[in-house]
Amino acid sequence: MDPASPRPVDHLDDDDYPAYTMGRAADMLGITPAFLRALGEHRLITPLRSKGGHRRYSRYQLRIAARARELVDQGTPIEAACRIIILEDQLEEARRINERHRHHQQQDSSA
Repeated sequence: MDPASPRPVDHLDDDDYPAYTMGRAADMLGITPAFLRALGEHRLITPLRSKGGHRRYSRYQLRIAARARELVDQGTPIEAACRIIILEDQLEEARRINERHRHHQQQDSSA
């Protein structure tokens, strides 16, 4: 490999790379393809589609699906589980934004 050429993207380290087929994702999580389709219908995860139209999932999406399975296994209806996960994600994003604002305010007040 030419050291001057850019390094190829390492998809193994990319959490968002759609590496897993529906069947493989379902096997890995111990769920059915129907469960993955239901998560898509409830807009929790939206898999990418291959050129042939097959659903492909990323590691990040598999973690979300695993969280949904935990909630459903505890007796939470799938619709509620999806909403809970969406709200958890929104809360985490709000916390990140607040932390950034706090950090900027501290920098501004010390300048």
